[in-house]
Amino acid sequence: MSISTYLTTTLESKQDADYNKICEEHKHLIEAVPKGNGWSVQHLYNYNGFWLHPNSIKNNLLLHAYFKSQPTDIFLASFMKAGTTWLKALMFSTINRHRYSFSDHPLHHHGPHASFPYIDIETYPAISDFTHLPAPRMFATHYPRTLLPPCITSCKIVYVCRDPKDVLVSKWHFMSNHRSKDLPPLSLDEAFELFCQGISDYGPFWEHVLSYWRASLETPDKILFLKYEEMKKQPEVVLRKLAVFMGKPFTAEELEKSVVEKIVELCSFETLSNLEVNKKGVQKFGKFLEVENRHYFRKGEIGDWKNHLSEEMKQRIDGITNEKLKGSGLILGVNST
Repeated sequence: MSISTYLTTTLESKQDADYNKICEEHKHLIEAVPKGNGWSVQHLYNYNGFWLHPNSIKNNLLLHAYFKSQPTDIFLASFMKAGTTWLKALMFSTINRHRYSFSDHPLHHHGPHASFPYIDIETYPAISDFTHLPAPRMFATHYPRTLLPPCITSCKIVYVCRDPKDVLVSKWHFMSNHRSKDLPPLSLDEAFELFCQGISDYGPFWEHVLSYWRASLETPDKILFLKYEEMKKQPEVVLRKLAVFMGKPFTAEELEKSVVEKIVELCSFETLSNLEVNKKGVQKFGKFLEVENRHYFRKGEIGDWKNHLSEEMKQRIDGITNEKLKGSGLILGVNST
């Protein structure tokens, strides 16, 4: 056996042993931490203050153990159903605007979630090997900032948040489509109660948002904090801000050629939702999860909660939001822009 082969075999054996150790740690964690009713599965588990799918807890352990960031990495972080799909498309198109034409763009053939990896689901050993991606590498995550490895929190992070009432309704629709067939349907009333208690994937919502908001105030050069409502009202303004933050500002020539407007149009809900790939295509995450692209394009509207929530429900969520965000300087909801 050559020295290189010996070293490779030894390293792989150590990595396998470390992986098995993490699997054992995960097993004991699941048995020890509090559990609550899940939205798509039977139970979620409270891991360091946040409610996660058991696979998300295991992947978080793997992320801390194996993921290696690069100084130029850019992360898109968000709570589920806060605008991830749209922002993924905008970020990918902006960074790669010199590589692809608008007439035959990758987004025409692949859903936005194929544009860059979602690290919450990438399993070992894939999570340790993203060296093939061109710089700046881009990744997406739903983990709150407090659960991210230090190597990630030192990179640039784009965070998008949304009115919690719209998040609740959108998340309920989405998770209902992916709820285990072995479980009874999850009613909106049940989802509402769980959401208010903070029990939903990656919840509590308010603590998730605050984990990034407070960090953005401390290090604005590292975290760009966006609101979905502002993106909808002034997409060109937000996109220009996003490009500057990512280190790829639009040139005067590009502005004259309406490149900003063209990217906004390419990534609009109307354009993306009408593409064949987003009507019939399927996106694979890791080895086991598949999601039909159409489920990412329901409405994308501001205020759709009015079609689902009663005045009493609205008052309760607004009350929780005001209490949770008191003194933070952050305002979410109708008067957030």
